[in-house]
Amino acid sequence: MHEKERHRIILSAVQDRPVVTVQELVALTGASEATIRRDIAQLHMQQKLRRVRGGAESIHPPQFVGLAGRPFSVNETINIAQKRAIALKAVELCEDGDAIIINGGTTTFQMVHPLATKRLQVFTNSFPIAEHLLKNSKNTIMLSGGVIYREQNIILSPFDNDVTRNFYASRMFMGAQGLGALGLMEADPLLIQAEQKLIGQADELVVLADSSKFSARSSLILCPLDRISTVITDDRIPDSAASMLEQADIKVIVADVSAAQTKATSNG
Repeated sequence: MHEKERHRIILSAVQDRPVVTVQELVALTGASEATIRRDIAQLHMQQKLRRVRGGAESIHPPQFVGLAGRPFSVNETINIAQKRAIALKAVELCEDGDAIIINGGTTTFQMVHPLATKRLQVFTNSFPIAEHLLKNSKNTIMLSGGVIYREQNIILSPFDNDVTRNFYASRMFMGAQGLGALGLMEADPLLIQAEQKLIGQADELVVLADSSKFSARSSLILCPLDRISTVITDDRIPDSAASMLEQADIKVIVADVSAAQTKATSNG
């Protein structure tokens, strides 16, 4: 990862929470601790952030407290090839005329490009997904109401009697904070509340999770494994994770990342 890209990720991360640790930035960028410490020192000298013990903080932290978890702009750059390959496989499950729910996230956002050729009824809580499909496809789009959380580019409603209850879908597509033996994990109670409502409106739950999500953990469980119908992942899925999903009777679709990249290059 180039220095400019690391700096962009670091600056975005410090806008998302009061303090970001060196270890968190290592996980975000894949760089070494020494490299991250040099980056922080450089950005501190440029007065773009403030260096603190063990990490960095924003000079001008946002007044609005967002959701837990990394912002959309940071997640969007991580494992992008895997996300594109997984999203392509997800869209292959869709037939014209289907009613589907697409939960907001950077992996599900990659579905918008192959969805451009479809004619579906799409309900989403993602502002960028809705905007892209409105501009670049003939799909019918329904957007949930509520508060827009800028960092995650997602719309959440605190009310039980919102428009979510009026949409029925054959499938719901969603990403994952983490996926383990206890089920699908999420980082924020507000997300749990909103996403559980959406899951209740779909027959099948299809989880889009690149292979890194099987080692990620969170303190909150969104739903147990037995609620998941299908998991779409990449070809680096650990054997232990594949065995776990098989034992839970979950259909696993493995996306070939290199084949998807070759196809994208030839189409381009």
